Order: sequence, then structure tokens, then C-alpha cells
Amino acid sequence: MFAPPTGIFSSDALLAALRAAGEQTRLRMLALLADGELTVKDLTTILGQSQPRISRHLKLLAEAGLVERHPEGAWVYWRLSDTAAARELVGVLVAIVDPHDAAIARDREWLLAVRRDHADAAARYFADHAAEWDTIRSLHVAESDVEAAMRDALGRRSVDAFLDIGTGTGRVLELFADLYGRGVGIDASTAMLAVARSNLAEAGIGHAQVRHGDILALPLPRDGFDIVAIHQVLHYLDDPARALREAARVLRPGGRLLVVDFAPHTLEFLRDRHAHRRLGFAHETMAGWIEAAGLSLERTIDLAGKGGEGRLTVTLWLARDPRLLVADTATRTRETA
Repeated sequence: MFAPPTGIFSSDALLAALRAAGEQTRLRMLALLADGELTVKDLTTILGQSQPRISRHLKLLAEAGLVERHPEGAWVYWRLSDTAAARELVGVLVAIVDPHDAAIARDREWLLAVRRDHADAAARYFADHAAEWDTIRSLHVAESDVEAAMRDALGRRSVDAFLDIGTGTGRVLELFADLYGRGVGIDASTAMLAVARSNLAEAGIGHAQVRHGDILALPLPRDGFDIVAIHQVLHYLDDPARALREAARVLRPGGRLLVVDFAPHTLEFLRDRHAHRRLGFAHETMAGWIEAAGLSLERTIDLAGKGGEGRLTVTLWLARDPRLLVADTATRTRETA
């Protein structure tokens, strides 16, 4: 049975979208972008066409509202539009294309080759920085325990949209991939975004994407996400309270914010050698910032590191946007009346 769409086009917009998609190269592009974002360079490699020709096709798809352009430093990434109508239309078109079609099958082979190249580059970057990650991880509770606590704090209820602020390697997007319909990660480091893209592709997570952006001025609309996570990010910032206000801005009414960071400590070398701006956060400090951002703190969980003095405690703070879901409540009331 046909499922009703969650997004709609006007008749003129739908015709324009179909005209844009109704060309062989552009249809192949949509099939590729349905698997994740790509650069013009990636697409020229996969499709074997010139940069001007690829750019022209992308321009037509963008004008029809099917794809979006996202600059990231000197590069530009292309991805499917975030609008529900566009994603549903592309999903239908891609689903009815024969996967054994010669051109489509070849494109997927080249896509895998491009992703292998990306993965190799990401592995080299991570290897170059592995020492600093391992040093910090050795000082606190096992990452598996932290992740288990995060899963427990958020529960198993599925949500529409999930945001990871300061996504780094994309691990949080991987951890909660079964929980959301659409995931977005924001980070200011293009090198870390390359790692995240590689990790998400390797994990087969096509419903999450990462973007370059300032976490103190998120390139996202208000009220867009059901869950926002900020994992081990705030201690790098001069103004953590501002980051929390931005997180609150993009939360939907009733949405939840999960913050994970260190409790107060005295390990000055983390400031000197690893760019930490803050040596942890007290419960009352974080609670004050969360309240000032307009959120209600629901839970605080401390995970103490083992091994005695000098070990870091990881703290989880779970907060909620207290605004009433008036429209949703009214709808449920009518449905049960």
C-alpha cells in the first residue's frame, strides 16, 4: 500500500524536478548522492566527465531543488536536498532504477574505489594524531562504558532528526544510527570531517551527513532536531555557554540535549599540549548554563575513571526543551477521542 508522503511539491516544482532528473547523467548523479555526499572531483572521477560538464548538471539539479551545495574550506560538497519532498522523490526514482544497469553498476564500483581512497587518507590522518587521542583516553573510564551510558540516557525511542555538534570522527552518529531517521554532524575541522565521512561510509550509514560549520553559530534553522549531542567538545571552547545556547536554539519543543564532558580536574598538561581551554565542568556550572539556555536539566551522571589520582571523571548531562508540544498534543487527543 502506498505510504502518504511527508513532503509535497507544487505541480510546477514537481515538473521542474522531473525534467532535471530526466537525463541519464543527472539520474546517475542522484543515485550516487543517495549514498552520500560527494565533491565535483569525486563525481568527475566516477562518471568520467569533465568538471564543467559535471558542474552544469549539478547546477540544474540544484535549481530544481533536488541537491544542495555546501562549501567546506576550499572544497564544495554536494548532497541531496534536506527537504522531505526532494528526498522522497529521489528515493522513488533511485529505487525503480535497475541496480544491474551497466552504467549504474559501473558507477557503484567507482564510488567504492573513491571511498577506499578517502578511507586511506583518513587512516593516515588518524595515525598521525593517534598518540594524542590514546593519551587522553587512557586517563578516563573506558569509551565503551561512556557510550553505554549515553545509550541508556537517551533510551530506545526513535526520532526524526539527530544533531552531533563537534562530530569529530563521526562516532556519535554511528553510535545512534539506529535511533534517527536523519543525522547531521557539524565540525570546524575539514580533516576530521574527512575521517567522519570515511567512517560513516565504511559503516554503511547513508542517512547521516557531516558539514563544515561553526559550532558557536550553527548553519542550521531553529527547532530542527529532536536530539542534540555535544560529546567531549565544550572543554575546547572559550565560551561553552554560547555553544549550549546554539544547541538549544536548534532543538524542537520537547527535544533533548545530551552533553558529555569532563568533571573538574587539575591536569594542566591537557591545556598545554592538547588545546583544552577548560579543565572540566562542575555540576552547578553546567546546570546554570543549561537553565540559562532555556532548557530543563533532567539527569546528571558521573562515570569515575579507575586507577586512582589523576584519573578523569566523565559526566553526562541530559536536558530537555520544556516548551509544550501543543499541536502534537491536540492531534493525539483528536486521534484518541
